Amino acid sequence: MPRPIVPGLHLLLTCLCLASGQAWGADQDYDCKIEPMQTIEVRSPVAGLIETVLVRRGDLVHKGQLLVTIDARVERSEVARRKAEAIGALKVAEAKLAGATAKANRNQSLYEDNFVSAQAKDDAEADRRTAEAELQSAKENADIAQAEFAEAQEEVKRRELRSTIDGVVMEQNLFPGSAVDGVEGKKPILKLAQTSTLRVEARLPFAMYQKVKQGVAAAVVPEAPLTGLYSGVVREIDRVIDMASGTFGIEVELDNRGQAIPAGVRCKLTLKQN
Repeated sequence: MPRPIVPGLHLLLTCLCLASGQAWGADQDYDCKIEPMQTIEVRSPVAGLIETVLVRRGDLVHKGQLLVTIDARVERSEVARRKAEAIGALKVAEAKLAGATAKANRNQSLYEDNFVSAQAKDDAEADRRTAEAELQSAKENADIAQAEFAEAQEEVKRRELRSTIDGVVMEQNLFPGSAVDGVEGKKPILKLAQTSTLRVEARLPFAMYQKVKQGVAAAVVPEAPLTGLYSGVVREIDRVIDMASGTFGIEVELDNRGQAIPAGVRCKLTLKQN
């Protein structure tokens, strides 16, 4: 049986877990290691130059946080141009229709008072109908321009790289001014580790195989100088037994939203008895 990682671990596990009303196999603790739930490489999906890197190695990051921007001056200019097109042409057409409508109404009134000819009245009405048709065309063009504007905005967003996890920056390989092209084989800009949730891996003897089920509670004690006992839940159980050692692996999910436990440390794990 593996030795406890700290003196008095068996007593600590027994006392803490009995106090919480749970029965644990405190006489069976297993070596384990605490790992990030996942690691993620931050790469650019587009070619360009890195404009800013807003984090550095060791920084905690949150899901949705802006990490890196790729130079987007051309794209931002395109966004501005298409926005102006979407708004400008429509406003011109609206103003033209307003003027033509006012003129047509005025000539109609003057015609009724015999101040202008029927031809002048008809010409003003024709101008109004033309302006109305031009406005309809401008609206259709504005819809197209608006779609192009939205597309250009998406292109700018693709140059803003954000975190998809709560975690920590493990590595920074590239810096502002570096060229990126989205090729998978090259180094990522950043490497992140999800540490808000941790993955605890342990190997158990085959005799325990039918006793361990998904959802079973586990107690985890990290190695010194870290202290404390942390509760987790068995999420994965290997379906293949290692014949050489007669063991199988399990994975325990550990809530670490307070970032109290660093990843990459050894630990001892005890399972709840059924």
